Amino acid sequence: MPVNSARIPDTLFQIPEGYDSPASEQGTLERLTYTTYESFSYEERTKQLTKTAYVYLPYGYSEDRQYNVFYLMHGGWANETTYLGTPEKPNVFKNIVDHAIQDGKMEPVVIVCPTYNNENPDNSDDYGLALRLTDNYHNELLNDLIPAVEGKYSTYAEGTSLEELESSRDHRAFCGFSMGSVTTWHTFEYCLPYFRYFLPSSGDLTSDGQYMERIVTNAGYGPEDFFIYAMSGTRDFDYSAFSRQIQAMLEAPGGIFIEADHEEDGNLAYRVQEGNEHNGESAMQYIYNGLVWLWKGEA
Repeated sequence: MPVNSARIPDTLFQIPEGYDSPASEQGTLERLTYTTYESFSYEERTKQLTKTAYVYLPYGYSEDRQYNVFYLMHGGWANETTYLGTPEKPNVFKNIVDHAIQDGKMEPVVIVCPTYNNENPDNSDDYGLALRLTDNYHNELLNDLIPAVEGKYSTYAEGTSLEELESSRDHRAFCGFSMGSVTTWHTFEYCLPYFRYFLPSSGDLTSDGQYMERIVTNAGYGPEDFFIYAMSGTRDFDYSAFSRQIQAMLEAPGGIFIEADHEEDGNLAYRVQEGNEHNGESAMQYIYNGLVWLWKGEA
């Protein structure tokens, strides 16, 4: 059943002026270290890796309340510090999030910035390798990262078993721009039972709409069990391919993907910003728009 009563506006919001400066009510960034396994031999679990994610806790974070969790993946030529930075050196997007929460534009959420980089921090610089790593990332995400995050912080998950993560899927979103968007589509592909919300932007997976429909039916879900909020820009080099994927999904014969501005009416909204290119400024606008919509007036 829908848990978000907010309508997605017809046009994307611009990030308000002044949001790039520090807010008076500031959330905190924490460095989370966890254990996983080398991506290409993951199933054998023969090579252990120690990885880092950065976790944003909203101002006033308290163990006495439960928080929705927003997993935010970087794109190519980037890493886990790209969006929010580090505790020692926060990036401007942390200020934007702080202001949005302080001004009541978005709900206080836990934001997690991980990486699909494998054994080398420069893995995301290699396009072909990055594509393969995003396809594998669900193993680490589901088995290692989510338990590390939601076993430590106060979320809606009562525990970290697969059953408990599935029970709390309404309170979990995955978002990404460019190669992070490809990771978002793969999360939809492999982890639909554990996420309700998906926010891909300017990074396509396939133009086969029937394949995307099979993901839903094979997982035992229906049109009412997820929502995709997709975004791109008219001057983005992936705009055409990304738009073709969205259109193919909406035109697929099973009728699973239903265009809507509201979660009660369907499960896919696509917004395009005139003039936006494939860059970090556009990415921040898309992520901001997703954050100010998610979990508003939830049941």
